[in-house]
Amino acid sequence: MEDWLKTAIESVAAALSSPGSTVYAFEVRAVLAVLLVSLTCGIVGSLVIGHRMAFFSDAMAHTAFAGVSLALLGIIVATGATSGKEVEPYLWVIPIAMCAIGAVSGILIAFVREKTNLANDTVIGVFFAFALGLAALLIRPLRKIVTFDLEGYLFGDLTSLTEKDLIILTLLAVATIFIVGGRYNSFVFGSFNPSLAQSRGLAVRLNNYLFIVLLAMVVNLSIRAVGILLINALLIVPAAAAANVSRNLRRMFWFTCAGSVLAGLIGYNLSTKLGISLNGSEPLPVGPAGAIVLVVVAWFVASLGLKAMRQKFFGAVVAKNACSADHGDGQFPHAH
Repeated sequence: MEDWLKTAIESVAAALSSPGSTVYAFEVRAVLAVLLVSLTCGIVGSLVIGHRMAFFSDAMAHTAFAGVSLALLGIIVATGATSGKEVEPYLWVIPIAMCAIGAVSGILIAFVREKTNLANDTVIGVFFAFALGLAALLIRPLRKIVTFDLEGYLFGDLTSLTEKDLIILTLLAVATIFIVGGRYNSFVFGSFNPSLAQSRGLAVRLNNYLFIVLLAMVVNLSIRAVGILLINALLIVPAAAAANVSRNLRRMFWFTCAGSVLAGLIGYNLSTKLGISLNGSEPLPVGPAGAIVLVVVAWFVASLGLKAMRQKFFGAVVAKNACSADHGDGQFPHAH
């Protein structure tokens, strides 16, 4: 599968190349990754907003540090590795551990919130601190054996993705479409009115836990592309922008998906053309994930303007209709 995908990507890169410009395989992989991650985050983003889980998803992103640290610790202890080369054959364990720890953390947050009277953000803050504290405890000794690319996890690296990463992101997108497509109404109903949904026979708790596991997978498997610090922006901001220009949840869902994908493609394209020149040096390329997030934020700012214009327009229409109701249509006077 990887060999077939690698051949296909190289063929596409060669077909897109011209005598004046060369398209490289890593650029094709980056664009495919942007499409997959943006689509997946767009599908989940409107539900994250609906469930009021913005801070929740941010906490789950930061549990990735704990997941990476515990995975590396387990590999070193189990194999007796003393160098990075001995650890490399087992690095496939890391994304599995990240997803598992993220899902367990999310379910524990929901469970503790149900069983205590503590506020939602308080419980999340406790687990947030625990995950970062555990990672800070382990990372320093682990880096004596294994090279830990901290910057890559923080900000992502679209240009270093492999065919294996694309396969994982494709499976993630398919799973997200399947789960959300099958349970979208239940997810929305449960977030809007849990008591009424439960009285109608919906498994509200099961749906909440299923959504938490899905969110953990989306967050932790997308980190490789956009990073821990930026994944939450890609989940939240397109949905917030869509909420400003939507009249119902259905439109919000589709606007979130479209806005996320378009912002991803535009942001990546800008990152390939923009550069920063320092002290007269040649322009240095900017971070693609950062450019994507800034485009998403620009879309949110534009949506605020569109919302204000729409409210002003409809306010004028309502005022005009009210005036017509009070004074007639100008042809026939009202009887008083």
